[in-house]
Amino acid sequence: MAKRDAPLSKEVIKGIVLVCLADALVGLSYGSLAVAQGFPLWVPLALSLLVLAGASEFIFISIVAGGGSPFTAAAAGLLVNARHFPFGIAVKDLVGRGALSWLGCHIMNDESVVFGISQQRAAQRRAAYWLCGLGIAVCWPLSVAAGTQVGRWIPDTHAAGLDAVFPAILIALIFPALRQRRVAVPSIAGALVALAATPLVPVGMPVLFSLSGLLAWRRKA
Repeated sequence: MAKRDAPLSKEVIKGIVLVCLADALVGLSYGSLAVAQGFPLWVPLALSLLVLAGASEFIFISIVAGGGSPFTAAAAGLLVNARHFPFGIAVKDLVGRGALSWLGCHIMNDESVVFGISQQRAAQRRAAYWLCGLGIAVCWPLSVAAGTQVGRWIPDTHAAGLDAVFPAILIALIFPALRQRRVAVPSIAGALVALAATPLVPVGMPVLFSLSGLLAWRRKA
C-alpha cells in the first residue's frame, strides 16, 4: 500500500524539484533577454505557454532579434523539436488517453521523458513523467514572466552576461556525453560546419548546416 501511495522515491522527487528550479533560472534569463532585445511582453509569455520548449524559444528570439526572418526562426525551432518524435514513441504509454492526452503531449520535454523512462515500474514512470512535466509547465511560464520584469531594469543584457546563460547550461548538460567518441566526433564536425557557414548564410541557417555532422555518426565507438 505504501508503494502505491508514494510510487516515487525521495531522491527522484528531489531530482525533479531541482530540475524545475534549474529550468526556472533559465526561464528568468530567457524572459529578461527577450524584453531587453525589444520584444513586447506578450511574445515570450505566449511562447512559454504555447510552445513550452526552451531551446526552440531561445532560438526563435535570437534569430529574429538578429535580423532573421520569423519563418527561418520557426523552421529552426521546429528542427530542434524534431527530437520529440522519438520522444513521443518512448512515452506513448505515459501521456495518458482521452481528454488528458493532449496535456500529456504538451508537457513532454527532455526532462520529463528522462525521468519517466528511467523508472522501473509503470506507476513510477507515469508519476515521474507527469510530476516533472507539470512542474516545468508551471515553473517555466512563471519564471519567464518574472524575467520580463527583470529585463526592463537591465539596460544591456550582453554586459550582464544573460545571453550566455543558456548556452553555458547546454554545454554543461552535453559535456559528459562528449566524452564518448561516437558522440564527440559528429558534434564537433557539426559545430565546425556551422561555424564555417556563419558568414555565408542568413541568420539562423548555421544550425541547420550543423546537422551534417550526423554523417560522421557511428553506431559503435
